[in-house]
Amino acid sequence: MTAVALPIAARLRRGASRSRLGLLLDAVFSSGLFVGTFLGVLALGLLLWTVYDRGWERLASDPSGFFANFVSRFPARAGIKAALYGTAWLMGLTALFSFPIGVGAAVYLEEFAPRNRLTSFVEANIANLAGVPSVVYGILGLGVFVRFMRMGPSLLAGGLTLALMSLPLIIIAARESLRAVPVSIRLAAYALGATKWQAVRHHVLPAAMPGTMTGVILSLSRAIGETAPLIVIGAAVSIFNTPDDVRDPFSALPVLIFNWTSRPQPAFAEAAAAAGIVLLAMLLAMNTVAIFLRKRFATRW
Repeated sequence: MTAVALPIAARLRRGASRSRLGLLLDAVFSSGLFVGTFLGVLALGLLLWTVYDRGWERLASDPSGFFANFVSRFPARAGIKAALYGTAWLMGLTALFSFPIGVGAAVYLEEFAPRNRLTSFVEANIANLAGVPSVVYGILGLGVFVRFMRMGPSLLAGGLTLALMSLPLIIIAARESLRAVPVSIRLAAYALGATKWQAVRHHVLPAAMPGTMTGVILSLSRAIGETAPLIVIGAAVSIFNTPDDVRDPFSALPVLIFNWTSRPQPAFAEAAAAAGIVLLAMLLAMNTVAIFLRKRFATRW
């Protein structure tokens, strides 16, 4: 009896020591996460304050001229009209191309594709493409859209390039939203005589749409600030008219900000900070729409 009880007591003591060690590790890990989060928020706050401090006076001094003027070699006359129009065009084209293709691919892969090696290979490559640097997409757009398809440095080439960059994120977000819909929704539709396509179209996809739309807007929020792919495909800075057609050359706010920050005059740095405030306001508006859609159409199962 005693010989049996001693090993049990020893095991209990070892378990208690491991529990204390686990609690200590949990505390250390939680503290590390808190410190990392605090430092990230602090860095973001410093960045936002720097942009605001350097650009708000330039933006507030002449807002109508800043939005209505084209670029100029004089910092006081420089404006963002062409870049602002170009950014709006690019986001519209990117959403037009990426949303139906991305959602369609997600629906097929999640609901209809057979589970085999080919499907696994495609899924793995989609996950890998989500982490590819944006400049690689710019090189792809330069080779395929600008040169091979002879689109030139046009809005269409820029929109297609950014759409390719956004597709992996949209597909992953849409698949996660579809996967979150309970299986009982599908089974109930089948029990009432619906086909698989009817169940997906009328029940599963609408239920997954809030998360899907959130993923789409977040991917567009990433695309709106990309500079490298637009520079690679040939986006211009000195544009003195707004685009009227998808075949027209274009400028964009990230490209303009990059150009202004590379100039030696301090006034151009202030103008770049002011353009950064406008870009951040657009980004904040898009994220606000994403939060509203999630809250408005979210379904509790």
